[in-house]
Order: sequence, then C-alpha cells, then structure tokens
Amino acid sequence: MNLALGLAGAALGLASAVGGIVTLAVGLAQRRPALLRTGRIYAWLILAGGLLCVVGMQRALLTDDFTIRYVAENHSVRTPFPFDVATMWAALEGSIILWAVLLAGFTALSAHRFRDRVTDPLVAWALLVLFVVCTFFFALLLGPANPFERFDPPVGFDGPGPNPLLQNHLLMAFHPPMLYVGYVGFTVPFAFAIAALITGRVGEGWLLLTRRWTLVAWGFLTIGIVLGAWWSYEVLGWGGYWGWDPVENASLLPWLTGTAFLHSVMVQERRGMLRVWNLSLLCATFALTILGTFITRSGVLDSVHAFTESAIGPWILSFFTLVVVTTIALIAWRGDRLRAPTRIDAVASREAAFLANNVAFAAFAAFVLFGTVFPLLVEALNDEQISVGAPFFTRMTMPIGLALLFLMAVAPVLPWRKASGELLRHRLFWPAWIGAACAVLAVVWGASGWAPVTAFALGGFAAGSAGRQLVLATRRQGWRGFVGRANGGMVVHLGVVVVAVALAASSSYSHQAEFTLEEGQSVEFRGHTLTFVGLSERREANRFVTQALVEVDGAGPYAPALNRYDFANGLIGTPSVRTLPTGDVMLTLLALPESAEDPVAIRVIIQPLVVWLWVGGAVMFVGTLLAAFPGRRRRPTEAVSAPVAVAEPVAAPVAAPPPVEVG
Repeated sequence: MNLALGLAGAALGLASAVGGIVTLAVGLAQRRPALLRTGRIYAWLILAGGLLCVVGMQRALLTDDFTIRYVAENHSVRTPFPFDVATMWAALEGSIILWAVLLAGFTALSAHRFRDRVTDPLVAWALLVLFVVCTFFFALLLGPANPFERFDPPVGFDGPGPNPLLQNHLLMAFHPPMLYVGYVGFTVPFAFAIAALITGRVGEGWLLLTRRWTLVAWGFLTIGIVLGAWWSYEVLGWGGYWGWDPVENASLLPWLTGTAFLHSVMVQERRGMLRVWNLSLLCATFALTILGTFITRSGVLDSVHAFTESAIGPWILSFFTLVVVTTIALIAWRGDRLRAPTRIDAVASREAAFLANNVAFAAFAAFVLFGTVFPLLVEALNDEQISVGAPFFTRMTMPIGLALLFLMAVAPVLPWRKASGELLRHRLFWPAWIGAACAVLAVVWGASGWAPVTAFALGGFAAGSAGRQLVLATRRQGWRGFVGRANGGMVVHLGVVVVAVALAASSSYSHQAEFTLEEGQSVEFRGHTLTFVGLSERREANRFVTQALVEVDGAGPYAPALNRYDFANGLIGTPSVRTLPTGDVMLTLLALPESAEDPVAIRVIIQPLVVWLWVGGAVMFVGTLLAAFPGRRRRPTEAVSAPVAVAEPVAAPVAAPPPVEVG
C-alpha cells in the first residue's frame, strides 16, 4: 500500500504539472481567461500528489515497511524517533520527495495568493514556469530518483538505518527542511522574473508582487545555514562550524546572490535602476540552488553532506543549463526595455552604495563558486584530483567581508541621489565613535592582528549605524519602529554584526590541547579546570555509548562520547560543550580505553563568543520576519492595485516608496 501511495502521488504530481502547462499555454496563446482560471486548479492537484508521496514514504518508515528499497537501504527498526521521520531526507531519493512537496506547496500558495489575478498574463506565465519546475522534480521521482522501487526482504530483515552522523543530533530533523524551504522558496520570485521577461513587463510591478516571497525564502535559507553550522559544531567534534566544504558552499552561494538582490531591488523600486542586475541576481539565485542540488546529489564529490552517486547528476546538470541559457536569452531579448530611465547622480548616494554592495557580493560569490567548482573541472578535464582548502576561501573572502561591513554602516545613512559632507558627518558621528571604542576594547581584552581588530571596529561601526536608525524610528513610531522593510533590515544588520564579531573572535582566538587523564585527575588549561570523573556506558536502541564524565570549573559533569552503531564500522564521536556568553569549552573523547581503570584521552577546545553565532542567526531571522510586514509609512502602488487585464500591458511605471532615512 505504501509503495502504491507513493507511486500514485508521483504520477499525479507529474500528470497535473504537465496538464497545467498545457492548459495555461493554450489559455495564453488564445487569450482565453477561462482556461487561465482552470490552470490554477492544477496547482492543488500537484500538491495532492506531493503529499501522497510524503504519506507513502513516512508510513513506510514508521511501520518498518522494508518492501520499499529506499526504506530497506536507509531505515532500521532500531532507528529512534524523530530520526525515523528524518530518514526521508537523509538520502538521495527521499530528499527529492521533500523538495517536490515543498515546491508543490509554494506553487499552490502562489495560485491561492494570486487567485484574483490569474487571468493577468504576468501571473499566468509565472504559474506556468512553476509548473515546468514541478514537472522536472516529479519526473525525477518517477525516473532516476525513484524512491518507491520494490524490494523483497528476507525473513527477519532489518536495514542499516541512516548514516550514523545523520542520527547523532536532533538538528538533523530541522536543518535540512529549513534549508530546503529557502532553496525552494526562491522558485516563486524566479518564476515571476521569467514571466516579466516574457511579457515585457520588466518595470517594478513584479518586484512588489514577490517581495515577501523573496524575504521568506532568504530568511529560511539563513536559518538553515546557521542550523547547519550548529549541527557541524555539535556533531563533528573538530571544533569548527564552517569548513568551506563544497556542500556548505552550495548553500552559501544562493544566499550571497539573494542577499545582493534584496539590497539592489530597493534601488529599482525607488529609481528604476539596476533592472538587469536584479533579474540576473534573482535568476542566478535560483540557478545556484539547482547547481547546489547537482553538487549535493550527483556523487561528483566526497562530503559528509553529499549523497551517494547516482544517475541523477546529468538530469540536474541539464536542467541547470536550461535555466541559465533561457535566462540569458530572455535578458538579451528584452535588452531595450531593461535600460534604466535614470543614472547614478553621485558616488556619495545610496544607490551608488548599493551598487558597490552588489559588486562585493558578486565577487564573494564568484570566489566561492570558483573554489568549489574548480576541482571538479580539473578532475573532469585532466583526471586529476585536487582540493581547494579553507585558506584559499579565507584569504580571498575576508577583505570582501570587511568591505561589506563598511558598506553596511554607510549605505543606510546615505540619502538618495546625493549626500553632502556635512550630512554624512552628522549621521556617521556616533557610529564612528562606537566603532573606534569597539576596536579599543577588543585590543584591551587581548585581540591582536589587523583582521580581527578591523572586524571588531567595523562591526561596531555597522551596529552603531543600524542602532541609530532604529532609535530614530522608535522615537517616532514606538514599537512599530521595528516593523517594515527598512527597520526590519536594520535588525537583520544587527544580527549580521553579531555573527561577524563572533566569527572573528572564535576563529582567531581559539585554543586547543589534548590531555590523558586518570579518574579523579584534574588539569588546568587557559583558565579552566577540568576533572575526569569516570566512564559511563549504556546501551541504546541503535548504538552502544561510552561517555567520559568531565567536570569543567566544578560544573557538569559534561559527557563527550564515542558511539558504536550496530550497522556501522568504526566509532562516531559526540562532543560535549559547556556554553557561556564569553566562550565555549568543547570536550571530545579521542579513543576508547581498554578498561574502566585506564586513563582517557580528551581534546579540549576553547573558543570565545561561539554562542553569539547562533544568537546572531536568530536575530537575522527575526529581522526578516519584521521586514516582511509593511511599515507604517508604506503606500499602495499603482502596480499592485491596477486592474487585471488579459491583454498584455506596457511596462509598469517606476514605483516610489517612501524614504527609509528617518533622521
């Protein structure tokens, strides 16, 4: 039954997506509003198909139905909750189910949100593009990534369960879904961008329709990346949270281009500029999510995150190529309409700062993309395996990151068109002093090296600038001063500053050492006292756990562990972390002692301010939610309130939202 449910869902999703494409294409070609309204119904049928796939797979996992090959290869009767649920996205084919159902959900939400405008060619074309993307992913479910293949298990069969690293921490149940919501969410604004190019309505109307969709996708992608870093920190035991792994980079790339788009889109809304930039950035963001899917699921690289090799790689790479070629062709076709009606008046202006911001983000993404893809190209062309390590990425991206912190401080206080020197001195006076004070405090507290000290100074500068904006806004509007795109964006900026300072501190001033301790023995390290209390062993449903009980400064005991999973070779470590506002003490058990009386080998890693990485990520997500709501001064625009017509209208006029500077 589970297999039949899954296959029926995939078939329903694919058939509905194809039916929607045909219906909308005929309706657009023949200008028949009735067909355009009918096309919306297919979105709900696609969602029904995706939900049937999820129900079939989850029911199979929860009932230990090993007649499905995916369940037999990735599940075990000993897999504990909630990891049995998370098994659906722990391997290749199941992750495509998650992608497909989320895509179907966004497609249905789009059809519902624009139900009163479905006869508008812009909306109809956007839905058609969404149906095309749905067709591709549901075709994967029925083709090379079919998770519902039949399997005949022998009597008493039990599968190996998920990869031990993927059932070693609760974050596995939350990190991939959050990341996928971000990935898939960018499909909606991408669809409207393609629709705008096809219809020739490349003004500002389509941007206003998709602003919240973009913010929501970006917010979930942000929290997904932060949770992934937290998972790495809590599970892998190497003391870090970001190793420039190719799959980590695959999630960072669309975040960089999406962030650049969210900034430059304000220039187009205000002054009608950067149209090519915005379309290119948005289409690049979607294309990079597809490229990330290829890197993660094609088997072209070895990574703790990557799935096993399969035939899905050529399919995804072909779809990525189609997206890129189509986007470039449409932008070239609409080149005349994409010309901006205005130009940048002065270097000292908000639009110039946002353009510089775009260039910096594009350069950041280019270096990350080059370092990620270059080893794959070398292996494909020369059959040689090389690696690009963290030093390359750090060396190339650190100056850009510092430049972005500077722009984050200056851009919000700049007016549109042109700023005078006196105005800049007035608006940047206190932020500059705050930045200088942060640099002095950092040096007093032991900071050294130009890069960390500069990061602290620019972090204070940017925080002072964002804080100034919020103070002025709350003086005028009370608590509503935190709501709206401009002020919510300042909250996001504060979160970015917190993350940047925590990155600089934790990566520059970490210390580690290894100790061999007997029971009852204590050791001093970097101002902390560690006492080995003894060993603890226990049997769990899917593993045997050996813990070293260690007190840190009299607190605890903390319990770094080594786990022996039933179907896995070797030992899987689980570090234990004492978290304080000033820094973390991470303990890792390095090897199992031969007996309970033998000493244990423990690695100790001390890193300052790590917890503020997770706090900063939460602040960024909250700021995104605040930015998604309209501020008090937001005015309706002609592009949104215009009557719907089947006939293709001319490009929408430039919208002029209110200025965000309140000081």
